[in-house]
Amino acid sequence: MPRNLDLTALRSFVTVADSGGVTKAAGYLHLTQSAVSMQLKRLEESLDVKLLDRANRTVTPTAEGEQLLSYARRMLALNDEIYTRLTANEYEGELTLGVPHDIIYPYVPTILRRFAADYPRVQMKLVSAPSRQLLEMFERGECDAILTTEEQPGPGGEVLVSLPLVWIGAVGGSAWKTRPLPVAFCKNCIFRSDVLRLLDEADFDWEMVVDSDLDNAVEAVVGADLAVHAAITGVYPRQTAPIEHDGSLPDPGHSQIILYMRSSDEPVISALKDLIVTAYRSEWQPDEVVPLRA
Repeated sequence: MPRNLDLTALRSFVTVADSGGVTKAAGYLHLTQSAVSMQLKRLEESLDVKLLDRANRTVTPTAEGEQLLSYARRMLALNDEIYTRLTANEYEGELTLGVPHDIIYPYVPTILRRFAADYPRVQMKLVSAPSRQLLEMFERGECDAILTTEEQPGPGGEVLVSLPLVWIGAVGGSAWKTRPLPVAFCKNCIFRSDVLRLLDEADFDWEMVVDSDLDNAVEAVVGADLAVHAAITGVYPRQTAPIEHDGSLPDPGHSQIILYMRSSDEPVISALKDLIVTAYRSEWQPDEVVPLRA
């Protein structure tokens, strides 16, 4: 008598294999960890084989699991293709995109608008947080995709564009002439440690004038001409501008915009990635001044 494989369990199995853990897979699938574990257990019992090696910190497929993985991907792809062809609005659900506030504009609104037009039944949730926090959320499976600003990409990160950092201050301000140099960085700023290290390596006196977790506090102090800050070229808070210091300040370094996306063969994930990559690789104009919204 023919026996049928559970496609839901297969999808959980593929997601666990791709993400390397049940916890992350549960986040991607919007299920509880126990529900995913139960699906995997039933799948192993139905086939009477061990599919996953749980001995190490990262869960990996066994030899039998690798064999099933190939079949499962094809079955899920065919399932998704059938569903796409036979339904008018083929995809529904929720995707979560995480982006630091300083690179939301100008492209993320366009990305969201285009995605909503192509997939009207998919709810896109936008999370704005510092890069470190987004990386932690992605690791826990709480985001389907994140953009970060980092000096170098972490595991699985894809560099979209590399941009120099520039010193910014109040428009027409003179705080940059003060010694020691008054600098402002929030505690969560991913540029902070590298920029301060470069100042130290240049034997340049500086002092921190902001002790806050919020970017708004930094923007207020810099806009009031009480400190300077380093920002991605072309992206500046209102009432601030690049400082024309003629080399009197050390080079603050550079940053890269990096994309992390969960592994998936779903066309909706591929479509989101294509929109993001096109926006940041093909459309980014580093000389364009993009004021941050209040």
